[in-house]
Amino acid sequence: AFSSEEQLQNTSLYFYDLNMKANYKIGGRDRIYLSGYFGRDVFGFNDEMGMDWGNATGTIRWNHLFTEKLFSNTTLLYSKYDYQMNMSFGDNSIDILSGIEDFNLKEDFTWFINSKSKLKFGANAIYHTFIPGKVEVSNITNAIDIGNDYGLESAAYISLDQDLGDRWKINAGLRYSNFTALGEGSVYTYDADDNIADSTYYGKNEVIKNYGGLEPRLSATYLINEKSSFKLAYNRNRQYLHLVSNSSSGTPMDAWIPSSALVEPGIADQVAVGYFRNFLNNTIETSAEIYYKDMQNQVDYKNGADLMLNPYVESQLIFGDGRAYGLELYARKKTGKLTGWISYTLSRTERTFEDVGDYWYPLKHDRTHDISIVGMYQINKKWSASASWVYNTGDAYTTPSGKYEIGEVTYNAYSDRNEARMPDYHRLDLGLTYWRTKTNKREASWNFSVYNAYARENAYTITFAENEETGVPEATQLSLFSIIPSISYNFKF
Repeated sequence: AFSSEEQLQNTSLYFYDLNMKANYKIGGRDRIYLSGYFGRDVFGFNDEMGMDWGNATGTIRWNHLFTEKLFSNTTLLYSKYDYQMNMSFGDNSIDILSGIEDFNLKEDFTWFINSKSKLKFGANAIYHTFIPGKVEVSNITNAIDIGNDYGLESAAYISLDQDLGDRWKINAGLRYSNFTALGEGSVYTYDADDNIADSTYYGKNEVIKNYGGLEPRLSATYLINEKSSFKLAYNRNRQYLHLVSNSSSGTPMDAWIPSSALVEPGIADQVAVGYFRNFLNNTIETSAEIYYKDMQNQVDYKNGADLMLNPYVESQLIFGDGRAYGLELYARKKTGKLTGWISYTLSRTERTFEDVGDYWYPLKHDRTHDISIVGMYQINKKWSASASWVYNTGDAYTTPSGKYEIGEVTYNAYSDRNEARMPDYHRLDLGLTYWRTKTNKREASWNFSVYNAYARENAYTITFAENEETGVPEATQLSLFSIIPSISYNFKF
């Protein structure tokens, strides 16, 4: 809630998304695909504070057909995520900048060996630039610049889809991934009190640390009959980038921590079992799956850590284990005038760290319940309607439970980590589409939609401030979006 009508009038909120796609056919064996996406969200409050964040990506892909059974895709991709925060104090202002920029080159091959065998193989390389933070202050010439981090991530893989008789289908794959942390900059080691014990300087693109390992995967599907099947799966993944946040609720200002001399890559092993069944002449698909994921080398922050614009952020980190498990249910109607699906997930995602305490606590984005209901109805050849409703358990966060003093300094006392929950999230979206043209070569349509049709005030952030009378911290919820109607025109040619 806003404290006054004046604050509300001085608040701005808008966002935009732009998608572009094009393809060009060169002869009978080559095709070039171009695509781009640009999106940004902007929020300003009472002319005192503002945030904007967004993504930009550009992709060029070359598809080449060697034979009727072998083809390749060569892809060059650029992406950038960044956020900015501005705070004003009278005549002065502070601008905070941060982000990640990637250049990615991929080469993928697909070979249809025969009707029962398909082989995929390829490789890719990503050059990462991490921008931890830069501060510019008005009326001050010198900016605070933490300095960029750099990394080279690469991988090669091979995967085989194989039919074994009429009932068994096997997918077996092996991937080798590698991450190299690169200079330029200083790498620090810390003592037990988090003070700098030593430092080593590395030049531009000089190797700081190298990580790598195999990532096997195997899945098997057994066709019980023409209506039902059973599936088993296992896979291992290595995660070289860690997302860490010390905020009490959801904002875009999270810290991306790359693997480094001190931070090891995360490793996840997952097993899953699923049962799939079709009904009514295969017009309705249903599935039920259970999964368990074991995670090593998880990263979080120490109690009272300062991650924002900290050049020694690794001194604020702790390392531990994680686990995730759950049940996923899904039903889809794929034919007729009315189509759509219903999905429900019951899950848990937890971590444990010796430095926090000997207990498991939920991850910030842990969702006990997650429901999606989507329906689409073809009224006639020109008109179609759609509706979707989503619901999920609110994010977990840590609340201040009181205060204590050491000398003349006052500190917040906190409850167990992520013990509290934000209010549950849910909303209804409605849409109506009018097709002006719809052929194999051309499409043109008007879309009329309503986002959050019943004006649910979902929590965006929860902040805490001390009550002036009682001295007890009180929570304040900020909600951004109410009903948002929109009209759009889409065309393809």
